[in-house]
Amino acid sequence: MPHRKFLLLGLSAAVMVAAGCSDNAAKVRAIERQRQARIQADTTVDHLGEVHSLLTRLVELNPQEAQREVIYHLNRWGESKTFGDEKVTPLLKTISAVMPEEQARALTEQASFVGSDTDYLRDCYLFRQISEWIDRESGEDPLLKDWLNEIESRLPEEEVVKLRTAVRMFDWTVRNVGYEPLQPETSLLPHPPFPSGMSIPEFSLGMQFQGPGYRQTDYETVWRGLGDSQQRAGVFTQLCRQASIPAFVLATQSEQDGTLTPWSVGVLIGKSVYLFEPELGCYIPGPGQEGIATLRQARSDASVLRRLNVVSYFDYPVSKSDVQQSIALLNVTPEAVSLRMKQLESGLTGMRRMKTFVDVDALAIEIDAVPGIAGVRLWDVPVLAEVYAAELKAAAGRDPLLTFWSRASWSIIEDMTDNAKLLALARWRHLHGQFDKNDEEDAEGARVLYLRQRAPEFEIEDLGIDVNLQKAYGVRRELGMDEKQYEMQLRYAQDLMRMGKNAATYWVSLIQYDDGRYETAQTWFAKRVLDSELISRRELTGDVLSPWVAAARYNLARSLEQSGQVDEAIKLYKTDGDPQEHGNRLRARLLDKRRQSASPSDAVNQP
Repeated sequence: MPHRKFLLLGLSAAVMVAAGCSDNAAKVRAIERQRQARIQADTTVDHLGEVHSLLTRLVELNPQEAQREVIYHLNRWGESKTFGDEKVTPLLKTISAVMPEEQARALTEQASFVGSDTDYLRDCYLFRQISEWIDRESGEDPLLKDWLNEIESRLPEEEVVKLRTAVRMFDWTVRNVGYEPLQPETSLLPHPPFPSGMSIPEFSLGMQFQGPGYRQTDYETVWRGLGDSQQRAGVFTQLCRQASIPAFVLATQSEQDGTLTPWSVGVLIGKSVYLFEPELGCYIPGPGQEGIATLRQARSDASVLRRLNVVSYFDYPVSKSDVQQSIALLNVTPEAVSLRMKQLESGLTGMRRMKTFVDVDALAIEIDAVPGIAGVRLWDVPVLAEVYAAELKAAAGRDPLLTFWSRASWSIIEDMTDNAKLLALARWRHLHGQFDKNDEEDAEGARVLYLRQRAPEFEIEDLGIDVNLQKAYGVRRELGMDEKQYEMQLRYAQDLMRMGKNAATYWVSLIQYDDGRYETAQTWFAKRVLDSELISRRELTGDVLSPWVAAARYNLARSLEQSGQVDEAIKLYKTDGDPQEHGNRLRARLLDKRRQSASPSDAVNQP
């Protein structure tokens, strides 16, 4: 009997163990099914498609959440990818004065994607979008059309196509990035005047407050539509990169201390480097004021650079002797030369295609072979721009007045209020070339979105009593806020409305030009941007005109050119005191020369 009892206990234990094993096996199978489901889901998810979709809508998304999503999908896509035995470029040494080589190498050798890659890819994506829609015949500088047609018989077709594209991209840059001085002595519009008591921040690496080139990034330059000559150079070279055209900043080098001074942008097509001058807002004319000069011509013919003088007005600071040897500066960041970006570019096809990687070593060999190039380096300005932004933000955190100054200008498109988001969306679609409604996506175009920002003055004045407007502009009377504080907040919001209206009005005017509606563009520039009776004045900046006045005058002249009103255009180009007056007077001279050469009386007298 006891034996039977132990037997029954043993059988019971065996059954229990078997049941337990069965349960564990079921759990294991369930886990395995879940794992297989995840693997299958990952293999069906188009991670690069998700990244591209996020980039197209980036301006509409929460920045932090969008960054997390972009990096997640990039790293899931890159999990199965491996790097070869490639080494990072030794050209990283050329920016070691602003970024230690170890830090630069770590950033370029990083296998996984990191947060800062989102901003870099946003830039690649946006400049790619711009480069595609502006590369069209209507975007060519009319002063160069005859010359471009003439050289078709002398250059290979591929070179002519690239040269036309470069001309279009430079012309768009000059028209869409209003000129600012390199080192302004006062607060730059649309920033308000420096508040009384605001401390001017100090910066590392020899940088200065509102310093040249680095005070904003290439993205901020094209986004805001204002920039100095170095920032214009940055935008132009970014556009050329997306079109697979080598473009770089040319700089002279001091024999005393080695200081580099940019003087033009060179575009390498075939074996020639064509010269564009962002400071002047004009290409450098070739011998006899015909076409675009090459570096070879500038080095061999003293008249090329001498003809950039405007007698009794301006002397061009660079001469033939200065440009016998120039340093080529490549506008790339460490991200652009990283192995992960090289790998990523190979996976971007079709509508997702964009240049994310630059083979700077191969490019340097090609550029260095051109006579007159004394070396190739990475340009330090893109790195300095990131350092400057971080240090300015830190300084603003310590000084409320600096915070106010830095935010008071571009909050019209960089804030989180409803109206700022709407203007940002309009600007985003403008830069995509989406001017009118996209019926397929049921998305309104930039033109209509801009027009919504043009609130009449009586509506701006009604902000104090209109609850819906107050909500749109983030005006809120918090508990404990006294009347004086509320009035200041209200007045600031009204200033923002006027600033947004000014920006939207100017950008609509640019759309009219790029749409080929030159007479309509003339009306908008002349009657809505420049007319002192109609323009919204900004009390925040001492009741002065908007920052777009000089740029609008230039674009009005360009519109008049397109309509054949040459005398009126020349008169505007000769406006005294415009920031870009030197280059404008050169354009007036070229325009007058073309007119004279085309007149019947001159044609009869020609041999």
